[in-house]
Amino acid sequence: MHRGRAHRQRCGNRGMDERQYLPLCRLSEHSRRDKVRPRQNGRPEMRPITFARADTVEAALAAVAARPNTVFLAGGTTLVDMLRIGAMRPDNVVDINRLPLTGLEHTPDGGLRIGALVRMSKVAADPLVVQRFPFLSIALWKGASAQIRNMASMGGNLMQKVRCPGFRETAFACNKRDPGSGCGVLDGLHRGNAVLGTSEHCFAMHPSDVAIPLTALDAVVHVQGPKGTRAIAFDDFFLLPGNTPHLEHPIGPDELIVRIDVPPLPYAVHSHYLKSRDRESYEFAGASAAVALDLDGEYVRNVRIGLGGVATKPWRAHIAEQLLLGKRATKDNFAAAAAAELDAADSGHPMNRFKIALAQRTLVRTLEIVTEKDAK
Repeated sequence: MHRGRAHRQRCGNRGMDERQYLPLCRLSEHSRRDKVRPRQNGRPEMRPITFARADTVEAALAAVAARPNTVFLAGGTTLVDMLRIGAMRPDNVVDINRLPLTGLEHTPDGGLRIGALVRMSKVAADPLVVQRFPFLSIALWKGASAQIRNMASMGGNLMQKVRCPGFRETAFACNKRDPGSGCGVLDGLHRGNAVLGTSEHCFAMHPSDVAIPLTALDAVVHVQGPKGTRAIAFDDFFLLPGNTPHLEHPIGPDELIVRIDVPPLPYAVHSHYLKSRDRESYEFAGASAAVALDLDGEYVRNVRIGLGGVATKPWRAHIAEQLLLGKRATKDNFAAAAAAELDAADSGHPMNRFKIALAQRTLVRTLEIVTEKDAK
């Protein structure tokens, strides 16, 4: 090829200059066949998928038991994307939108029961949620566009897949999508990945916003399966990647989320959710913090903190909480607690290292905002 001269090509634009930008998003560092998208005569092959609707939880579970490799469809805001890009390849889809799991109930003691199929927009706009759990409402408003909030279910939000480019781009190796294949973004595009709860096999960031105040609230997830219903503490519902990043939740494919319980927390009326992101319009968090604060004069009596955008699961900031108890509510004490929480963060990846400082500043600012609210 000669600089600045058109050259013969077997296909494409014959007048292309050799200096023209070449997109590399689908090229892997290691040459490998794409086993995820089989081709026939050079074209992507269509795969048959069965589709069924269930009217009861029992019918939905029976459909899963009868056909392996089956997934549930609620709002579809994640699943449809995964099907289109080939990151998920189920043989069967069961629509569960007719199930009676749409209740939103406030308990007499001040708690909350959220059906798995309640839409995000309904919870966000509920007057008592806004009054008793403002950071939960804010996280829902900040978590998605209006169209997605009207479609996405609360249970589905907790089960959504990561946004790591290595997972979503099937040309890359990904231990979460294809166990044992490696991680294609360890030395590549990982700006949005996690710095807490990471392992050598995976450091994909958990994307949910609403999960951050829910972890601070010690919510409980109820799932139903062939052996009945069981309750799972919120922090236990999300697994760290460790050596098995493909295992994200302690539930089987034959189990279904039916309800999320939020226990009462009176001082959650003094709470806030702050989300730092690249743009104000719909975008995933670079770092976020959910804080509920109970002050006794100038001193911290109780505090709950969740961190988002920086960890492989919704991150409960236990270290920061313990350091703040009994301390004066000052910026210096907030900064010391935030630094201690992020002290063990993974700083070995250059593109996302900025998240450590961003998370600290986001947490400090959130604590300041709630302190100002509590003082009024």
